Amino acid sequence: MFVSGQACILHADLDAFYASVEQRDDPRLRGRPVIVGGGVVLSASYEARACGVRTAMGGRRALALCREAVVVHPRMSAYSEASRAVFAVFRDSAPVVEGLSIDEAFLDTRGLEHILGSPVQIGQQLRVRVREEVGLPLTVGIATSKFVAKVASGVAKPDGLLLVEPGRELEFLHPLAVERLWGVGKVTSAKLRGRGLNTVADVAALGEPALVELLGRAGGRHLHALAHARDPRRVRPARRRRSVGAQRALGRGHRPRAEISAALLGLVDRVSRRLRKGRRSCRTVVLRLRFGDYARATRSRTMPDPTDRTIPIRDTAQQLLDEAWPLIEQRGLTLIGVALTNLSDARDPQLTLPFGPGTELDAALDGVRERFGSGAITRAALLGQSGEDGVPILSD
Repeated sequence: MFVSGQACILHADLDAFYASVEQRDDPRLRGRPVIVGGGVVLSASYEARACGVRTAMGGRRALALCREAVVVHPRMSAYSEASRAVFAVFRDSAPVVEGLSIDEAFLDTRGLEHILGSPVQIGQQLRVRVREEVGLPLTVGIATSKFVAKVASGVAKPDGLLLVEPGRELEFLHPLAVERLWGVGKVTSAKLRGRGLNTVADVAALGEPALVELLGRAGGRHLHALAHARDPRRVRPARRRRSVGAQRALGRGHRPRAEISAALLGLVDRVSRRLRKGRRSCRTVVLRLRFGDYARATRSRTMPDPTDRTIPIRDTAQQLLDEAWPLIEQRGLTLIGVALTNLSDARDPQLTLPFGPGTELDAALDGVRERFGSGAITRAALLGQSGEDGVPILSD
């Protein structure tokens, strides 16, 4: 098992990322409560969070909690551009960077003491550079393991830096609430608190067999290890993605079928463009749905041949949506997503359909967007539809 004897792992996390980008780009929003997203909160500034607003909260509830909040429509292209700039700083500051999402990453700073200074100095420099070069606040946690570093950054927020010194991990972790343990969501939290386990120290004292009985073998062993600050994972550079996806929040209001189909086409257009840009193809299309009661469902279908073309991917996704429509009519729909899996290199000899329906149109759209930006041209079916509601994902 690998556990570094040095506190050389950094977890760098941008603060209230979407909202911070909006405050950076519009000086009128600075210091004011900002909510990104209308029907569903995608991000909330710390001024809004002070009123109780949280990510994934319904827009009406958020505004009831914070009547002075400014609601801003999401600009995914701006967030993606900011993420690329921040990750450029990350990669310039450490040889090994592992991205977790577009706004957070692990950095391994071992061996940099004589070049860039101690991990704390590197973390301080990182925060200064991101603030000066990208204009965004960054919080950094530093520890001997990825888990403790991530918890440290969470405790240090917003806009802070926290070092957990080697040998003091349990002293740091044990007073914290059980929700700080990686993987403890609402369901697991309820189970733990229902047994009187309110802090990490409580979980550590319970013992592995009792945790396994309560949470199952995988969950019990996982939390037992984390509660004792055991995390053997190394920081690893990002591997090539095994799937490409995007999703769009729809809010809780009724949406006609044609509007949902148009939203689906917009997502397919985006993910298929990413496939082509990465010179990859897919065989399996996955449709992800979140209903009005917050239950989720997935549907998938594998195509006979791999492709990177928008039209066959759209047709497959639309078939899945049509099959799920009775459920949508019954329960309502608040989020729709598309993921493309079973990926292969586009130069793979198994790719039997390098050309197909829509090939010339895809190439023309890609060329214009590459030259003039993603909003320069769109498909006729998407006119009047917002293309900025999808959640950006780390580049491949």
